[in-house]
Amino acid sequence: MVGYAQGFKRWLRSLLLLSLLTATGTQAGGEVDLIIDTDPGADDVVALLFALASAEQLHVRALTTVAGNVRLDKTTRNARLAREWAGRDEVPVYAGAPGPLLRTPIYAENIHGKEGISGVTVHEPEAPLAQGSAINYLIDTLRAAKPHSITLALLGPQTNLALALIQAPDITQGIKEVVVMGGAHFNGGNITPVAEFNLFADPQAAEVVLGSGVKLTYLPLDVTHKVLTSDARLEKIASLGNNAGKVVGDILNDYVKADMEHYGLPGGPVHDATVIAYLLKPELFSGRKVNMLIDSREGPTFGQTIVDWHDGLKREKNVFWVENGDAQGFFDLLTERLARLK
Repeated sequence: MVGYAQGFKRWLRSLLLLSLLTATGTQAGGEVDLIIDTDPGADDVVALLFALASAEQLHVRALTTVAGNVRLDKTTRNARLAREWAGRDEVPVYAGAPGPLLRTPIYAENIHGKEGISGVTVHEPEAPLAQGSAINYLIDTLRAAKPHSITLALLGPQTNLALALIQAPDITQGIKEVVVMGGAHFNGGNITPVAEFNLFADPQAAEVVLGSGVKLTYLPLDVTHKVLTSDARLEKIASLGNNAGKVVGDILNDYVKADMEHYGLPGGPVHDATVIAYLLKPELFSGRKVNMLIDSREGPTFGQTIVDWHDGLKREKNVFWVENGDAQGFFDLLTERLARLK
């Protein structure tokens, strides 16, 4: 009788879990078909290791690189380095746009260092760059994809996807969702008082993506500045005993210092890695559908994301804006995934 009761409880728990997954639209064992567009960057490298360590949930088709935190040649090398550190050389890396659509290029070497990754020594990776441009890869892949099947994670300026959309607007048929690390509302900006770096670096590209009608989710500074490192969290990563833990520990110990000093924070944000956590475990985050505009006019509000949080304008809600996140849940998940790597 006891065995029967225990079996019934297990069956009931399974039934409840299945009901929950069905209600939230998530299928057990489901896999996200993913392209990661990135400008590594310290936090990008952490995000790439996070994603590449999660192969059972994230089918990473390719990494596409763009100029942003540093020049394109360096962001591309750094993406290849992250691929090498993850032991995933089969994932192709395509180089994309060397600069924004219209504005003068800007970089963030003051935060990420001249090579784009501080705290570790960089080298030329063995596995080569894929042939062809990131823009052509996006066009060809999204055109050939099943309808609304591929998710794009945009971790830097949105130039590559914007160029692909300008050349081939029909590629929206292949896009399931675009998840962006970028923007700021409640938090304020990190490069001007109102603008976040990725949007400031190419606001016109972000406008093209916003105007395309694709499903958009934004993880802005509003949430990334709530998901902060701590000594205990960094020590747990560094004590994993593998190369990935050492690399991420060394990168973050150096990278977070600038934000901690500038904002007076007790820890530092790992901006781009929140996108990967959102894809893996969206229940760690909360937000709401809003209407968002991007200011691309020259002036003090250039690059600002204007978010109608309280729906005062009654306009179409075109973005899911993530506003809060479970910091400990994020770092537990990141640490667990990094432990899988060498």
